[in-house]
Amino acid sequence: MVSIAKKRLSPEESRSVALEAARQILIEMGPQAVTLKAVASRIDRTHANLLHHFGSAAGLQKALAAYLAETVCDTIAAKMTSSPPGERNVREIVDLAFDAFDSGGAGALATWMAATGNEDALDPILDAIHRLIDGMAPDAHEKRLMHEDTLALVLMAMGDAQLGGPMAEALGLPRDTARTLATELITGRIAAFWAEQGGKPVQ
Repeated sequence: MVSIAKKRLSPEESRSVALEAARQILIEMGPQAVTLKAVASRIDRTHANLLHHFGSAAGLQKALAAYLAETVCDTIAAKMTSSPPGERNVREIVDLAFDAFDSGGAGALATWMAATGNEDALDPILDAIHRLIDGMAPDAHEKRLMHEDTLALVLMAMGDAQLGGPMAEALGLPRDTARTLATELITGRIAAFWAEQGGKPVQ
């Protein structure tokens, strides 16, 4: 249980504690276990308190999806800004995205939300990614490239989280084959893009 000893928290702190507890439940027990009651029990709060913050179980799940996406996007942004374009490690960024959807639980959560009628399940994830891209690629042509690469990366990461293991095993391929293919795809597209722009250094 997350121990917060019934201390008085600001609304923002209380929400953050609840979302971190929800993330732990998601990873430990799966998306079906992420309920207001379960989170309230873990952080020693009441169901009514969680209802006040999130409105419903669907609201909690949507907030959790946004929390997961913002966390991984912040990490990716930090890594991208710490090195110039020619030195960025595409595989590292690919691994962060795949980990978020796989071991981080975002893929299972989004699939569960969609299956239970939450049709805008991917909206928080896509919103966070849009903010990341808009901040990193002010040029319209580069932004389009990043949007396309992000579409491919998210679809591959989602699919890999759900079926990657069994499919790789059935085909006799290493488990990280989808990550390798995503890295090769994005690296090649970036190289082609900058070649068209006059040969700017790439990864």
